[in-house]
Amino acid sequence: MSEKYKFDTLSLHAGHVPDKETGSRAVPIYQTTSYVFNDSDEAAALYNMEVGGHLYTRISNPTISVLEQRLAALDGGVSCIACASGMAAMHLVISAICSTGDHIVASNKMYGANINLLQHTMPRFGIETDFVNPNNLDEIKKAIKKNTKLVFGEVIGNPGLDVMDIPSVAEICKENNVPLVIDATFNTPYLMKPIDYGANIIIHSLTKWLGGHGIAIGGAIINGGNFDWSNKKKFSTISGPHFALDGISFWEEFGPSALTSKIRAEGMYNFGPTLSPMNAFHILQGIETLPLRMKKHMENTNELIKFLSEHEAVSWVKHPSLDSHPDYGVAKKILPKGAGSVIVFGVKGGREAGKNFIESVQLSSHLANVGDAKTLLIHPGSTTHSHLNSEAMRSAGLTDDLIRLSVGLEDVDDIKKDFEIGLKSVLKSR
Repeated sequence: MSEKYKFDTLSLHAGHVPDKETGSRAVPIYQTTSYVFNDSDEAAALYNMEVGGHLYTRISNPTISVLEQRLAALDGGVSCIACASGMAAMHLVISAICSTGDHIVASNKMYGANINLLQHTMPRFGIETDFVNPNNLDEIKKAIKKNTKLVFGEVIGNPGLDVMDIPSVAEICKENNVPLVIDATFNTPYLMKPIDYGANIIIHSLTKWLGGHGIAIGGAIINGGNFDWSNKKKFSTISGPHFALDGISFWEEFGPSALTSKIRAEGMYNFGPTLSPMNAFHILQGIETLPLRMKKHMENTNELIKFLSEHEAVSWVKHPSLDSHPDYGVAKKILPKGAGSVIVFGVKGGREAGKNFIESVQLSSHLANVGDAKTLLIHPGSTTHSHLNSEAMRSAGLTDDLIRLSVGLEDVDDIKKDFEIGLKSVLKSR
């Protein structure tokens, strides 16, 4: 779709025109595993990536293709791979770029599953990671080695809401000829496009705000097309000869889309973390209302920050829009439309008070997710991190009293009334 169209229009139209055979305005759900070839030559050409098209849904599918084109358009990328989950997206990127003996530099303030993958799983395959403070530029510079193949971080860290200085980190990566991979789940392309600030590869959990309704799990990799993979010694998996496909070099054959082609030909083909066509359809429906939802998310977030900051049962509130946040300046620079709709705050009385709050609210949902249309809460101290003592919690960047709030789209007055119920229980428990 033409670049002249703005974000709201692209969220509705990018990647799709009405179906020629039926006139369907909605994106059809191609619930099929495979596709009939016109002849043997066409089948061979599809397998060898000589022509575009679909041969097996594990690799590509027409419904999923619309989603991929729409996401690439919204994030300003050249191409996209949609897959089964955000974690699958992360694994696909690593496996496409890294091999045994390679090294990664990653933020130490990000989603726990990301850290687990890098700290415990990838070393089994000979890929090591050094974790650094995402906004300590000297620390990032010093951590990069000759065998470093990528730098990884989150725009807005989960759950601590640390904000990475993407432009500055991107400049370091450029100087060292290393791609910057950014998880942009918490901001979505509506609030900020990391590629505009120098990032090379974007990862999304489509499960969260992009889908927006808690009904479909999915992930995506957006290729910025702005990284030079030509160093055959350093990036042999992309610029060197492939073991199949007549030994092609993805970089020489596909240029800016080299990474995407590599992941589709190898990652999707060999690992098979396929997004279902039905889930792709559900996520597309979410994206159609993304601009409207994000505006409401941010309106409610701003109201609740004020409400919580003034409440006698709340000891502290953390959000990048507050001038008390250590990354306030960075957030103001790269997230002018808002720094996401997740708030973390502390209730007076510690772990037991946090448990009382969670179990007292009635409208808000207590579960381990974010980015839903509905307001979601979790108290890590009594749930996901209940096995940790206070010292171990602090080491993980958490506190006994911490509540993570994913702000929904309900009338904000109703959310406040619900929180009052929970916060009254906090005061009673003191």
